[in-house]
Amino acid sequence: MSNLSHAGHDLAGHPDISEMRDRYARVMGGRDVALVDAPVFLVGLYCAISPWVLHFTTSQTGLVSHNLIMGIAIAVLGLGFTAMPQRMYGLSWAICAMGAWMIVSPWVVGSSPGMGVVLNNVIIGGLTLLLGLICTGASLRSSRGRS
Repeated sequence: MSNLSHAGHDLAGHPDISEMRDRYARVMGGRDVALVDAPVFLVGLYCAISPWVLHFTTSQTGLVSHNLIMGIAIAVLGLGFTAMPQRMYGLSWAICAMGAWMIVSPWVVGSSPGMGVVLNNVIIGGLTLLLGLICTGASLRSSRGRS
């Protein structure tokens, strides 16, 4: 049998190295914030289940459905960033808007919310806004690099 080990071999002399580098750049293009995809999904997931985690399902019925819908929407955007980064990073501003809305939603949607509910939504909103700003910044950087 022949030795198929590639240990110690350098690809610098490979005849297709420039094509391989170009393909790698195309595949990874727009992936500046690949580490943000999972946190966006996790924040959305927590937002969706937060009414049951903090037990405000009976006292804030309006916020229960609100947080569930917003959490699912944030999580779907996070999955979209992973599945189709080139198309989805243009929607990074939507994550920022959702984060800002989550911050003010306890007073708009809720009815005299308690401190736990307010802190929950403000923290979720702040994290969502921050992650959206990171995605938006990376999107702007990568769009400038392409033009």
